[in-house]
Amino acid sequence: MPNASSWSASSPLLLLWEDSSGTRIFLSLLYAVLAISGTLSNVMVIYLVFSFKKLQTTSNAFIVNGCAADLSVCALWMPQEAVLGLLPPNSSSLRSAEYRLLRGGLLGLGLTVSLASHLLVAFNRYVLITKLPSVYQALYQRRHTGCMIGLSWALALLPVPLLPGLWTLGSAQSDGSSRYTALLLALAVLGQTALLLHCYLGIVRRVRGSAKRVSVLNFHLLHPQRRLSSVSVLLLCCVFLLGTQPLVWVSLLGFFLRPAPPALQAASWLLLCSLSALNPLLYTWRSEEFRRAARSVLP
Repeated sequence: MPNASSWSASSPLLLLWEDSSGTRIFLSLLYAVLAISGTLSNVMVIYLVFSFKKLQTTSNAFIVNGCAADLSVCALWMPQEAVLGLLPPNSSSLRSAEYRLLRGGLLGLGLTVSLASHLLVAFNRYVLITKLPSVYQALYQRRHTGCMIGLSWALALLPVPLLPGLWTLGSAQSDGSSRYTALLLALAVLGQTALLLHCYLGIVRRVRGSAKRVSVLNFHLLHPQRRLSSVSVLLLCCVFLLGTQPLVWVSLLGFFLRPAPPALQAASWLLLCSLSALNPLLYTWRSEEFRRAARSVLP
């Protein structure tokens, strides 16, 4: 059985070195299900937005940007994890530093842009609901929207070289660089979460006090002739918190106190990565326009 240091060098990111073959097969099947469902749902949202003019809004442009990033995780990274989980822990494929860097880069790029897209969508909705229409139109011109999307990808490329440090988080011999990488990741996600919650809670407060204005703006989370449901916003926030916060606090615990058990670290990573498969549903399930477009496409 390999030791902790060999786990950090050879094992897939979310598979544990002490896992039995049955556990590894189960995780591989889980990755396969998430990969298939996430790829189909993200591709469907992208196709609907590009095919139906009514869906081509600024907010949906940010949603499509997130779906494109989630495809990096669901269509490119998760299938590799599903296959690698079936290989023996000492496989030469797992020991290749270049291959580990590629996998880490795909995961880091996809998750970073996806989280940035969450924030862009939240801020777009916040401005739409709480500011004057003239402010929204001036801020979200086509050129500005394109710059925001491009900036999310440009910023995502900066921390990619740090991703290999995350592979040693579960190792007892992990060095200081990996600990600081985990701390940087935790603080970035924590800051992004605080901004996202500020936007959505601001929307809820404004909607409760000004239902008439939201109805006039025809915000796309609305049911026809009904105001924005606070339950929908809170549910989105709860799912987002469930997916992101376990990794944040596991990383902070490992930096300031002691490393969390490997199983807890793996579970926190799995929750974060599963968001890539759930994101399309989070942003479209209450939209009548998306449901109508999907019904016209699906048999």
